[in-house]
Amino acid sequence: MANGQLLTTAADESTATPEATGDVVLELEDVAKQYGAEEVISELSLSVHDGEILTLLGPSGCGKTTTLRLIAGLEKPNAGRITLRHDSVAGNGRFVPPEDRGVGVVFQEFALFPHLTARENIAFGLQDWSQEERDARVDELLELVGLSEHDEDYPDELSGGQQQRIALARSLAPEPEMLLLDEPFSNLDVDLRVEMREEVRRIIKETGVTAVSVTHDQEEALSISDRVAVMNDGNIEQVDTPERVFQQPKSRFVAGFLGHASFLSGEVQGDQVRTAIGRVLRDDVNGLAHQYDGSKIDLLVRPDDVTAFPADDGETNGRVVYRRYLGPTVLYRVELDSGETIECMHNHSDRIDLDERVAVRVTADHELAWFPAGQRNRDVTVADD
Repeated sequence: MANGQLLTTAADESTATPEATGDVVLELEDVAKQYGAEEVISELSLSVHDGEILTLLGPSGCGKTTTLRLIAGLEKPNAGRITLRHDSVAGNGRFVPPEDRGVGVVFQEFALFPHLTARENIAFGLQDWSQEERDARVDELLELVGLSEHDEDYPDELSGGQQQRIALARSLAPEPEMLLLDEPFSNLDVDLRVEMREEVRRIIKETGVTAVSVTHDQEEALSISDRVAVMNDGNIEQVDTPERVFQQPKSRFVAGFLGHASFLSGEVQGDQVRTAIGRVLRDDVNGLAHQYDGSKIDLLVRPDDVTAFPADDGETNGRVVYRRYLGPTVLYRVELDSGETIECMHNHSDRIDLDERVAVRVTADHELAWFPAGQRNRDVTVADD
């Protein structure tokens, strides 16, 4: 039932969504990792499918980088099993070292050799290839990343974006089974990050390699990934497409971590949900079955799901207590007469003053997610920079 689904994590039910098709390239089964008495990863299970880009997303300290290091073979799990192409690489007394796993890694520092040219950096892992094969592979990758004319440049002669593309090409050169990316855009300035996200996704998709990325940046994860695995405290809260983890989060933590989230209390009454800002039709709430008639729930509303109308537009139900100008948009925080707080996103041309009375209404054009009432703020991190 819908209520039960929302109360469970998605690690056991969403690792194979309709979009995650193809053979399983990587599988983690009940993997755990401890450092002394501290358990960093706990019974983590995850499948990654052929050709997909999956991103591990979560706050600092949630275990995502440790998970990536376990996949790469840079750490040994204390329990559980890791398989690549159905071959065990860790667990049950077996451990395959990093160099024998067929995995490429792109580190956030890029880690290019400063004394080698771009061409020589890419060719570094191809020492066992013939000179002809090596040259052909390097030429192919230089063309793929659009840096053929910079093949003789040294790293300090390349921009940050160019260095990243060379680092990516170097990791792809040996034709790895899987590519791992550790916070790949963290060292780039804001404008370049957006450009490189698109470029890196294009390159990975053109090569057809399976990739696992790690980031704490929600926008990055949602924009480059086929699926996102949201982590919290050493566990996976949900694995699904970017659209589903954002619009249909399966835990309050996921809802709060992925952008601004407000929780609006309501009571299910027939074909509608009664709230402090008016009624919401049952048909506009995702998976709200009839057995929940009369029950109390919390609706998840994001800033673009609601609109605050000035007092002269009719009866009011709240007061503006916060205003943040963001350029194209303005974020308003409204304290409702019920005592609840809700956030609204408006066009930059709209102007509502602080302390102004407003009427907040749900204006979403999609189904809203919901959670059982109670324990409303537990494990929820509301985005607020």
